[in-house]
This record gives sequence, C-alpha cells and structure tokens, in this order.
Amino acid sequence: MSASDWDVIVIGGGPGGSCAATRLAQAGRRVVVLEQEHFPRFHVGESLLPYNHGIFEELGVLPVLQAAGFPRKCGAQFHLGNGSKGTGFIFRQGCFTRFPEAFQVERAKFDHLLLKHAASLGAEVREGVRVERVVASESEVSVRARADDGATMELRARFVLDASGRGNFTGNQEGIRVPNPKLKKLAIFGHFESVALDPGEPAGDTVIVRLDNKWFWLIPLCLGDSHRPAKVSVGLVMDRDELAAFKRPAEEVFQHFVSASPPVAARLAQARCVTPMHVTSDFSYRNRSFHSRRVVRVGDAAGFIDPIFSSGVFIAMFSGKLGAESIDAALKEGHAGQSHFIAYERRIRAAMEIYWEMVENFYTTQFMELFLEPRAKWGLYAAVNAVLAGELEGGWRLRWRMRLFFLLVKLQAKFALVPRISFAPVTP
Repeated sequence: MSASDWDVIVIGGGPGGSCAATRLAQAGRRVVVLEQEHFPRFHVGESLLPYNHGIFEELGVLPVLQAAGFPRKCGAQFHLGNGSKGTGFIFRQGCFTRFPEAFQVERAKFDHLLLKHAASLGAEVREGVRVERVVASESEVSVRARADDGATMELRARFVLDASGRGNFTGNQEGIRVPNPKLKKLAIFGHFESVALDPGEPAGDTVIVRLDNKWFWLIPLCLGDSHRPAKVSVGLVMDRDELAAFKRPAEEVFQHFVSASPPVAARLAQARCVTPMHVTSDFSYRNRSFHSRRVVRVGDAAGFIDPIFSSGVFIAMFSGKLGAESIDAALKEGHAGQSHFIAYERRIRAAMEIYWEMVENFYTTQFMELFLEPRAKWGLYAAVNAVLAGELEGGWRLRWRMRLFFLLVKLQAKFALVPRISFAPVTP
C-alpha cells in the first residue's frame, strides 16, 4: 500500500481511537491507527457508563467484553467524607435510562480488547509509533511519525482523526487548548487489593467520597473469590496548589486524607497497594475547536473533564463513533467535510456541556445538599440518574428537568430547600 492510499489516519489507540477505527473499518474504509505505546498498558479511567453498551453493540464487541469477566456496575454511590450522609443511584430505576448497567474495567485489558477488535475488522494498527507533525492541505493530510526504533515514516490520508487523549496532539500543535481555571486539579491513585466491598450487587458500584474541597473514587476492578482478592482502583482528586503546599510526597498526602475520611479508611483498613502510586495533573480543558481542515478531534483530544461522573471513556467512544461517521459521510460525498464536522462539534459540545455543568457544581456545597437528597418529584431523580448513566440526547423531557435541577441548586445557596450538610468531622 502506498503512503497516499489511506482514507483515514487515527492518532491514538485508546477507546476513542479504537471505536473510530472500528466504525471506519466497518464502513470499508482504509484506516491505520498510530499508537505511541505498546498494548496492554496501564491507564486510569476504569469506570464505564451504561450507555457504553449501546456503542459496544454497534461495534460488535459486546460479546468479547462480556466474555472477559469484567465486574458489573449497576449503580454509583456518593458519600460525605465524614460519614454523615450518602446516597446511591441505581441505573435501572431511572425512567429515562435505556441501558441499566455498565462494566468496571481494568483499562490495560479493556483497551487492548478494543484495539484488537478494530484490527480484526481490517484496521491496520501500528504500535510504538509517535506522531511528530500533522500538515493538512486542501485535498489531504500528511502525517510524519517516528517508530520507537528510530525509523521515520511519512503517511498521507484524506483525513486525520485525532484520538491522542490528553496528549491533545493537534490541539496543542494549533495552540487552541483552553484550560478551565476553576478546575486546576490533580489525582493521586493506585490499585489496591483486599479492599472491603459492599455485599451483593452493590459490590460493583463506583463509590465517590466527597470531602470539603476534594474527593476519592473507589472503582472495583475484580470482586475477588476464593482464588484471588478483590482489586480496586482508588484515587484522590485535589487542588494542585494544595498538594504543593503540603511539601510532602504524594503517597503521604494520600494516606493523610484516607485517615481523615472514615468511609474510605474503613474500606482500606486491610488493603495494600499493588501498583506504584501515580500522580496525574492538568485535569480539565477544552479546545477552541473540535475540528480543523481535514482533522476531527475526539475524546480527550477535544476536551478533558474532571472524572467525577466516570464520563471519560463514554464521551471518548461517543465522539469517536460520531467523528468516524462524519468523516465517512465526507468520504462518500467527496469533499472536505466541513458541514459534517460542524454538526459533529455541535453534538459533542452539547454532550460535554452537560458534564461540565455537573462537575463545576459538584464542587459547591449547595449542589451536594441537593444531590444527596434525591426526590422523585417532577422526575428530577430520574433525570439526574439518566445523565449519570450517559443519556446525553434525551430531548426536551430530560433537558427541562436538568435545568430545573440546576435552578434549585442556585436557590439552595440562599434558601435551605433541603437540609444543610457539613464536611466537619462527626464527634461521637
């Protein structure tokens, strides 16, 4: 195959890139994936949303994932760090929710399965290849890349789909990355064995524990049995400047806040960390545009959202699917795809805005007060439940309820519509 014969070059082989490559291969397109790492590889972001299942079905990969034995996630729990209050959302109880459960996944295995599935359908996958430059012209895109053995390559295609994750390759190259000044966060995280899990179905829940200005996640990756202990991803998200002010190793800061949070301390009482503790920063940003000449950006290469509501993999695959379909439409019509890309960006921005608003409100006390007092009135609980499951295009019946919910959050700041909460330690 000559260098100019590709229809699409996909940068990145994570969930967004694999999803896009699969959709393009299903459409009969000549697609190559350039992935700088070698799979399987460690990655954070292990909790999926129920609406991932619909995409898995379209990709034809759901049976493969079901056979992999990933834990079922049927809901999510939210608790205050002092143990004084908590609530749970069970996805099948939401009347607007079309998919009732998700997977919790170890990303090394999950991402590898998705990438192999794309290759099985005809996408060419090149691992250990780092993209160095993308140059678009009126008729094609040129990509210069370097393999990890030092060999360089020049590839040309009709389009590029950038799924480079937080590497944000084309966004950084074009200087269009815009950080969110309200969310200068970082995460300290690792995998732990012998974490105490809830009995029965809730064992697979994502557990979020909210402290005053930070929060923990606990995501079960293996529920454990007589042959192996449970394994759980545990992370602490906090302000970047606060960690710097401690002037102590990140692992010590992590343990300090574990001890300060009874719900977390109880679950980790017998646990041991089985991976290095990782620190990742530069949490939330968006690019000013999700497309440029013959380039479409998907997933974290479009924008990264603080992972409170586990939306990362779902948005990556949702945008990967829609981005691939917009490129396929442009290929069918024989043009540069500008109208399709504009429509794509409109849909993805609308989807991301829902989670941006949820995340920014999550760090306010009044949001937590409403959020931890779910009420059935007007279907507000069902609407929030649907958004947590991944319902991004539920139409007016969902939108007006979410607008009302956020209006009540604003009113709660002035009037105690529901009981006030405190993050202070609870005295015996």
